[in-house]
Amino acid sequence: MGSHTDGDRRALLGWSLYDFANSSFTTLIVTFVYSSYFTRAIATDSVSGTMYWSRAVAISSICVALLSPTLGAIADRCGGRRAFLLGTTALCVVATTGLFFPTQGQILTALIWFVIANVAFEIGSVFYNAFLPHLVSIDRVGRLSGIGWAVGYLGGLLCMAIAMFGFISTDTPWFGFATDGEHVRAVNLLVATWFAVFSVPFFLWVKEPQSAQTSAASWSVAADAFRKLADTIGHIRRYRQIARLLVARLLYNDGMVTVFTFGGIYVTGTLGFTFDELMIFGLTLNIAAGIGAFLFGFFDDRYGGKRTIEVSVIGLIAASGGAVLTQDRSLFWAAAIVIGLLSGPVQAASRSLMARFVPESKESEFFGLYAFSGKATAFVGPLLLGILTDLFDSQQAGMSVVVMLLLAGALVLRGIDETEGIRAAGRG
Repeated sequence: MGSHTDGDRRALLGWSLYDFANSSFTTLIVTFVYSSYFTRAIATDSVSGTMYWSRAVAISSICVALLSPTLGAIADRCGGRRAFLLGTTALCVVATTGLFFPTQGQILTALIWFVIANVAFEIGSVFYNAFLPHLVSIDRVGRLSGIGWAVGYLGGLLCMAIAMFGFISTDTPWFGFATDGEHVRAVNLLVATWFAVFSVPFFLWVKEPQSAQTSAASWSVAADAFRKLADTIGHIRRYRQIARLLVARLLYNDGMVTVFTFGGIYVTGTLGFTFDELMIFGLTLNIAAGIGAFLFGFFDDRYGGKRTIEVSVIGLIAASGGAVLTQDRSLFWAAAIVIGLLSGPVQAASRSLMARFVPESKESEFFGLYAFSGKATAFVGPLLLGILTDLFDSQQAGMSVVVMLLLAGALVLRGIDETEGIRAAGRG
């Protein structure tokens, strides 16, 4: 199976703690704190700030879509997954530290640091995910993926609690930071430190898989890796179940990206949530997602990744439809909690199903394609949402895009044969 056995608890702990470490970046920088601070305090106004931020996110997505498959293939060829992950982790930590320095009006500097950090973070996940099939036997990969996601949500929430208590919601921020905005920018230093410290166990305890090839990194290796990647894409019929999973994920992931990108805008615009209510809303969704990812990991190992994703996506369609149609706050909260509970399992089970389908020694290459499928069309949902909202002058009409994308993903998912995919990968 690779370098580790099911009994290597330190390797499993180190792998899970990396999720605990890096989730601080998505929770505080991308979703809750820095993105909001940028639009309000660094940009000249919130409208132009939102426009600049969305462009930076789009540029990041394009870079990840273009780079991740090739870098994944190179890492497989030279046996350098740990080295690549160490490099992307260090780059993300340095760039996140850089986000502390730009102040009001320094828009370009802030966005350059953000794009570098975000691209490094996303590409790092390619190499991180590639270790999953080597850490446990195939009948336990679902629960490990679920535990990783759950631990990640916990890490993000704990880091946010420290940020709120120690820096943001206090008259005397820790370490003497001034309350003129410096205390909010200091959250970047917290995230950089958190990511650096809690990622250390991974590099101490998780070894490079024995099946990885060990050619020295060079231009010839890179060229060979690119040729092999092109060959894989050109002969994707050999990996039909992977192709179906990538297409299905491309659709339902777009739906989920749209939910999490515009959920906050929707609840403030349509339901009149205050900022405090918005924070509670975000915390609730993250806690629910962590619980769902953990519990459904066991369901995944028993009933399979495909069924786990199907059950979760069908539940998301019902809950998203309910959330869009209702004006009643109690019903909306109930639907939102269901969305939270099921969004974690969709992400965790997608990763574990991919881990079951990838051939040995091609893990980084295929997880590079997996990252590509998550980013290549991530703009479609938000774009359609904007068009429909404008066309019907209704946020509810715009959010209906979520239901359509989830439904399309569920229909493609039905064509996946999990048993055949495992057998084609040689893991059955």
